[in-house]
Amino acid sequence: MAKNKEPADTQKKSDMLKNKYLITVYNDTSLEQISHFRISGLGAIITGAMLVVAVIATVTVLIAFTGLREFIPGYPDATTREKIVANALRADSLESLLHQWERHLTNVNLLLSGQDPLPIDAEQSASSTAVAGNSSAFVPSREDSLLRQEIEQHDIYDPAPAIISPAAKQESLENLFLFTPVQGVVSDKFDVKTKHMALDIVAAPGAAVKSVLDGTVIMANWTSETGHVIQIQHSNDILSVYKHNEKLLKKQGDRVKAGEVIAIVGNSGELTTGPHLHFELWYKGVPVDPLKYISFE
Repeated sequence: MAKNKEPADTQKKSDMLKNKYLITVYNDTSLEQISHFRISGLGAIITGAMLVVAVIATVTVLIAFTGLREFIPGYPDATTREKIVANALRADSLESLLHQWERHLTNVNLLLSGQDPLPIDAEQSASSTAVAGNSSAFVPSREDSLLRQEIEQHDIYDPAPAIISPAAKQESLENLFLFTPVQGVVSDKFDVKTKHMALDIVAAPGAAVKSVLDGTVIMANWTSETGHVIQIQHSNDILSVYKHNEKLLKKQGDRVKAGEVIAIVGNSGELTTGPHLHFELWYKGVPVDPLKYISFE
């Protein structure tokens, strides 16, 4: 008996899929027929499956290509993602700069003790280039800029203030012939009152920047505020500083001659308003006015 019943059940299910059914919609009050349609059992299953697929595809598209995905718990919005990327770039830049400052301090100590400085390896050069390339993307906050400016005012690479008589200073520097670092127009002069201890010389982009005396490069680096910077230690406790360069042609530890090209005039760094050279001259730890000892005409 069981064997005869099984084929009957199978036939019945097959008939349900093949048979067509009439679905009619009536008005509940007037019993008026509003619409009707015929569909087979198999057609109903196929139609339902297509509706489910369409709903899933629509929801997937809305989540993937619209802002609705931001309402999903745990999914970061656009602002959060931008902050994550900015913080990652800032941390990478600061880590690279810290490594370069530590290396520079080591070289300064070696030079002061009469030893040869550490060589500039390929990794450091690549790191310096990468930091310079990302400078446009790295936009520090006002608090960060003020803190960095305060630290740079007490930077270990700037000579410490020293007590020196004006007469001795004038006698020593006037006996030396200093080359003009770049030909141009002085746009901002040396002014103690405004704490502008330098000259700003406007020059054509790509002009050559020259060393004022023989000396040793003790710094050749990049900072976000002053761009490409090079410092040269000369004899007689004289130090010259050249900032906002487009490109540096010397590296730490290089020996340079007076009048030798060391950099190219540019507009690098945040604290610049156009192509020019920010030039500082220090004697025994005291900034002096370069116009008293160098002719820029």
